[in-house]
Amino acid sequence: MNLSFRHLAATTTGLTFGLILLGVYTGASGAGLACAGRWPLCDGWLGLFPKTWPSFIEWFHRFVAMITGFFILGTTYAAWRSDRNRITKYASAIAVVVLPVQVLLGANTILNFGIMAQVAHHAAALTILCAMVIVTTLAFAGADGSTATVADSEASSLSSADD
Repeated sequence: MNLSFRHLAATTTGLTFGLILLGVYTGASGAGLACAGRWPLCDGWLGLFPKTWPSFIEWFHRFVAMITGFFILGTTYAAWRSDRNRITKYASAIAVVVLPVQVLLGANTILNFGIMAQVAHHAAALTILCAMVIVTTLAFAGADGSTATVADSEASSLSSADD
């Protein structure tokens, strides 16, 4: 099993989880309201550079979301380019398909701030997180579903060589 794919999948899942936590803070603090219904812009110089702490929180959430989105795309690309099982490929594809929906739902939280907008945005985030957890779990489990590591296989081959 390719160790670098495992690390990519785990990093992507960690980023996704961290982004959800940041999103909860962003929504709970009402930082999106600093944008006054202007999406993709916000307050500040040319609508791009934060003027207040809430607008900084909103922009930081968007920045981390962009980075996480690129990691999701990269993980999906790596899953489909390599010899991964179908579940890994389809789970990563689900994350990529939900990604633009998540961006639009994020815009909706700015334009129509309310409980239903927040719930829909969070549900899409959890869908992406679940898909990435599946990808990461399967990357660490191996092709046959076992959780044996490279060190375990080397140890067993050394013990069989001693016999």
